[in-house]
Amino acid sequence: MNKLSNIKGVIFDLDGTLVESQLNFGKIKQQLNCPFETDVLDFIEDMTSKEQQDRAHQIIIEHETSDAMNAKALPHMHALLASLQQLSLPTAIVTRNSKAATSTKLSQNNITMELVLTRECYPAKPAPDALLAIASQWNIPAAELIYVGDYLYDIQAAKNAGMLSVFINHHQHTDYQHQADVIVSDLKELELALAAQHQ
Repeated sequence: MNKLSNIKGVIFDLDGTLVESQLNFGKIKQQLNCPFETDVLDFIEDMTSKEQQDRAHQIIIEHETSDAMNAKALPHMHALLASLQQLSLPTAIVTRNSKAATSTKLSQNNITMELVLTRECYPAKPAPDALLAIASQWNIPAAELIYVGDYLYDIQAAKNAGMLSVFINHHQHTDYQHQADVIVSDLKELELALAAQHQ
């Protein structure tokens, strides 16, 4: 965990990282006739008519809205954020979620963060644009920031931005987790690791 010793800021994914998500991507892809192995947002981007794209975005937003209504904070999330505040480490969120669903999830779970970027702000992960925008706004080199997430795109986005990737596996081994710089089993482990490095 000594990789975390020079960290000056923490950026989080949202779904499955700070809050629960029950989004059923299989069902969404089925409704859109999107091939299973294709990314949903890429699939919509490649649609030929604006009308098709608008309808597809509407389907995703309906799913996200209903998911947002039920999203609960993951264990230790508030303790972790409070600990980062005590350590004076700035925090932000970068999510592939829509602005509306993100705002619902944050307000329902009492998450206050000044900097929250959604897919409407910058190209979606694994593109590094949103992460680099935060590094620039904070005036901190990307190499001194971590991006914390629970999916392959999070690891890829961090690598593409030149940041350290921290992967939360929720006590489940995944076949791509070895690509991350640091692996933790839950938010408590991350809290302890960061606190130990910034005493």
